[in-house]
Amino acid sequence: MPITLKPAPKSLLDSAFATIATEQHAIDVLKGELDERFEKACHVLLACTGKVVVTGMGKSGHIARKIAATFASTGTPAFFMHPGEASHGDLGMLTKNDVLIAISNSGESTEILTLLPVVKRHQITLITITRNQKSTMARLADIALTSGESNEACPLGLAPTSSTTTALVLGDALAVALLDIRGFTADDFALSHPGGALGRRLLTRVSDIMHHGDMIPMVTTGTSLADSLLEMTKKGLGMTAVVDETSKHLLGLFTDGDLRRVLKQSALSHDLLDQPIEKLMTKKPITVTAQILAAEALAIMEKRKINSILVLGDDHQLVGALNMHDLLQAGVM
Repeated sequence: MPITLKPAPKSLLDSAFATIATEQHAIDVLKGELDERFEKACHVLLACTGKVVVTGMGKSGHIARKIAATFASTGTPAFFMHPGEASHGDLGMLTKNDVLIAISNSGESTEILTLLPVVKRHQITLITITRNQKSTMARLADIALTSGESNEACPLGLAPTSSTTTALVLGDALAVALLDIRGFTADDFALSHPGGALGRRLLTRVSDIMHHGDMIPMVTTGTSLADSLLEMTKKGLGMTAVVDETSKHLLGLFTDGDLRRVLKQSALSHDLLDQPIEKLMTKKPITVTAQILAAEALAIMEKRKINSILVLGDDHQLVGALNMHDLLQAGVM
């Protein structure tokens, strides 16, 4: 039985709008905090020969984990270190070539402050993200980034809301600035996302998914329509290539659509079935090369409104065949 949702009371929507407005204001305050400290932090992170280690406790820890993941996926090697675990051995993850980013709104996180004497002793560069520069963490930092003074969206002023939003935005700003200065490309992004849909679209090439060898539907000139239909049925791609018997160069293509066109023009008869395929085929069909991205082949097929396409090698020899089902199965579409 379907559930009917009642319209939200106006007071609930007002609460939502107030939360958004408060967090938007906090981001505006953050913008006013950006100065040469941000640029210095970017240069330090860019020059880092080790890893960028991000730490935070509680809600700040969740933000730190996300920031580390964003760094790692955009060309800056990074990982999250739990400050509580760090004081019981995980601090050994840090090396002198690393940069530590420590996040705490108050800048007085006991778990993080416990680590800082060791961090300073090993001369590990420390970047902090706190509310202001008056906190202990900020005073001990090599670079103290601040989000500015703003109210939490929580009406009690207790639950981290605006503060975690600004920390996340500041982390994203660092990651994107580094991405820009490195000239990080979509191909680079795909290499760290091979399992995702985007990675498949950016990494999968036609050669990876095309039918090749004996799996290519192919007949030579002089083959009858009847035998060509048998080849199409056998290979199951809804088409067959037509090649020169001697050179094997591509001459044309016959598809399910061509068959419907032929049947509209004449009744199915033995005379028609005996017709040589080169009289019925589409000459100069659309083709692609094996090395282009499968996503590019998909774009060509969608633009030309075709369901199948042939693949040519560098010498214009027929090397493969592809249809929409192959692209769907590969997760490209």
